[in-house]
Amino acid sequence: MFSPTERPFLPWQVSVWLLVSVSLRSAGEMTQLRYSILEELAPGALVGDMAKDLGLDAARLGSRQLQIVAGSAEKYFQAEAQSGVLVVKERLDREQLCGPSLRCLLYLELLLSNPTASHRLEIEILDVNDNDPIFLNSLTRLEIAESAKPGTRFPLESAEDLDIGTNSVSTYQLSPHGHFTLSIKSHKGGSKHPELILEKALDREEEQSHRLVLTALDGGAPARSGTAEIVVSVIDANDNSPVFNQSVYKVSLLENAPLGTLVVHLHAVDKDEGPNGKVTYSFSSHTSQKIRKIFSLNEETGEIRVLGNVDCEAATSYEIDVRAKDQGSPSMDAHCNVLVEVADLNDNTPLIEFISLSTTVPEDALPGTVVGLLKVSDGDSGENGEVQLHLPADVPFQIVPSFKNHYSLITSGPLDREEISQYNVIIMATDFGSPPLSSQRHLLVNISDLNDNSPSFSQPAYQALVSENNALGVPIITVSAFDPDLGQNAQLSYSLVEHSVNGVPISSCVHVTENGTIYSGCSFDYEQTQQLVFQIQARDSGSPPLSTNATISIFIVDQNDNAPLIVYPVTREGVLAQQPVPFSAQEGYLVTKVTAVDADSGLNAWISYKLQQATDPSLFKVSAYSGEVRTLRPFLEQDSPSQELVVVILDNGKPALTATATLLLNIEHGHEPGLADLRKATVEPDGLSRITLHLIIAVVAISVLAVLTFAFLATKCLQRLRRRPLDASWARDAKGRNSVPVPRHFDTFPVNLSPDEKMEFPAAFIGRESVSHFPLLRSGQTLLPEGGNFRIAKPFTQRDITNTDTLLAGSLSREPNEQAQPVNTDWRFSQAQRPGTSGSQNGDENGTWGRNSQVEIRNAFKP
Repeated sequence: MFSPTERPFLPWQVSVWLLVSVSLRSAGEMTQLRYSILEELAPGALVGDMAKDLGLDAARLGSRQLQIVAGSAEKYFQAEAQSGVLVVKERLDREQLCGPSLRCLLYLELLLSNPTASHRLEIEILDVNDNDPIFLNSLTRLEIAESAKPGTRFPLESAEDLDIGTNSVSTYQLSPHGHFTLSIKSHKGGSKHPELILEKALDREEEQSHRLVLTALDGGAPARSGTAEIVVSVIDANDNSPVFNQSVYKVSLLENAPLGTLVVHLHAVDKDEGPNGKVTYSFSSHTSQKIRKIFSLNEETGEIRVLGNVDCEAATSYEIDVRAKDQGSPSMDAHCNVLVEVADLNDNTPLIEFISLSTTVPEDALPGTVVGLLKVSDGDSGENGEVQLHLPADVPFQIVPSFKNHYSLITSGPLDREEISQYNVIIMATDFGSPPLSSQRHLLVNISDLNDNSPSFSQPAYQALVSENNALGVPIITVSAFDPDLGQNAQLSYSLVEHSVNGVPISSCVHVTENGTIYSGCSFDYEQTQQLVFQIQARDSGSPPLSTNATISIFIVDQNDNAPLIVYPVTREGVLAQQPVPFSAQEGYLVTKVTAVDADSGLNAWISYKLQQATDPSLFKVSAYSGEVRTLRPFLEQDSPSQELVVVILDNGKPALTATATLLLNIEHGHEPGLADLRKATVEPDGLSRITLHLIIAVVAISVLAVLTFAFLATKCLQRLRRRPLDASWARDAKGRNSVPVPRHFDTFPVNLSPDEKMEFPAAFIGRESVSHFPLLRSGQTLLPEGGNFRIAKPFTQRDITNTDTLLAGSLSREPNEQAQPVNTDWRFSQAQRPGTSGSQNGDENGTWGRNSQVEIRNAFKP
């Protein structure tokens, strides 16, 4: 016979261990394996090939990081991460692990990474017959009255075998035979109890005692055994034994019953008198120590009360064997069974345990992404142990079951870190008991950022003013953009969207810093560029980066940096301009006209004239606003025949810039007065100069073509108006949308340069009488024939039209020398101020048109 620690394994036991049963059950993302192994296996013994049974790729086992989750059974097994096999780590003793339970099951939780997965292992420890049956008392003494009748039964102490099933106690043997035989009684739960049966009557005078050997055998192969000695003393007669009012008592007891709670009141009667009829109660020798610690028995009254903690989770029922014994000599006894059923109470709250957890989830995670794996347990049984899980309704997560008591926490909707960056997920577990018990776990799930938001500027367009002739590196404007993303995805940089302005890259004109400040990169000239329009881009540092553009408009403010330029009279190679004046000229005679222009705009371009020096100041005067030189009085004989005049031209800037024109006037006798002589003085000896001749021919040709074109278009417009009435107070574009409202009395017409630009001319430019006959044109129509090259330097505004009409009305009533205040500061000089043949005409000196309002008509009709 071997001890539990010394007995070697037999060859058949090793072969049984090799026949490991494997059971797989797939449940969502988790799989359950089931292995069966023998107890007492040596460390390193193979349990099963998990990688093969789970269908895992052997080449990727190293990266999957196979491991066993910490638990009660972890110390007995070891998972080899590279090979995927499960081996025994520490010797397994089924009796220590599971005690008398028929099935000994250990559970392991396997965790895999990349991707995350969990698998459950159920390992059944099979019993090995490594324990002998043992009697608690190696010597049992019995007193039997000689009057005892054959067939009387005497319960004996049962042997205990730590093994289970067939390896536990299966039978008893009694030796030697004689007056007694042995009977084996089976109880609920499969336990077997020996009973000694009197086969022949005893005779104390013949034999006072009998020595018997009781042998307990288990069902192992080979069987193990244990023995106890029984000494039977023959006593004189006490011929009535106690009798219980029922042989079996069945009671129900709530778990967690308070100490001292009455379980049952036993009652036995002995018909004898005196000491032979006095009954005392006690636990029989079959009663285990575990029951003796939970229940107490009053030997006088037969009351069984609660002594320890009654826990339904530990045992659902108890079987108690009670002995009633009289005080006779020899004493006689009787036995009864008390079956105590423990009723479960909902006294255990559910327990939530995380197996695997990811506290950070990317905001682009698809619905169904696993956030964590968890399991739930409840120590109660039945409905009290059934648990359901709940999540708040306002979180985009849900819990799905994997297999029994195991769940997965997954995403159930889209995530947006910019809206909610962190979720406090409260998982509540509630059982079905009455009243139900619940517990909860808090889980903080952080949403990681994704570069899914483009930068946005504080406004879509920016405007700034910069004076011309500015210094380099002057800050012009600061733009700002915001990106709701986080970290690197929200770090912004600014850059220029490269394009050319007048053939020059925009980066040569301005540059932008990292904080969005735009600095000048050159000195601006209003006369060349009045406005810079470009785009700036804000780009984040995400991967891939996102960007947004904003439009920047920089308006150049004019400064008085251009002196007036004398257009007439023309001075050639330092020779003074000479002008003949007839001696017969009277007061107010127009001698000549000084004409100048200023490249600046606005007030800086207003020009005034002043006579600075003259041979005889009493002879001539200069008009301050028209530059006309006229006589103050008739000529006298004593006047010098040669008069020199110095005229100063000043602009209206601060400080004012000037230019001087020197005129040499020759007083001639017999020269017929008139403007024709003035023109002849500038003509070549052979007549009109070629330039003047060409100019006259071009003007006449263009005028004829313009009149024909206007007449043709007017006819077309009138025909169209007859077919479709048009509201005289509104101009509509080609899509039928209202354009700028134009009152009738302005008599203006639009000329469309492009689908995006509309231009209106004041009637003063073409003539009020002719233009008043033209209807308002819709967007997309033009007054020029197809193919005509019609260029407008600067568009008019509604204010220009209104001011022009006012200017025309005022010019009819002004005095000749009264200054005409320019309504639009971009207008410069009228036809009457131009040099050449028109310079001597008595035109409207107060009309002021600038170079930005000139209209050039080139190649109106192409061949």
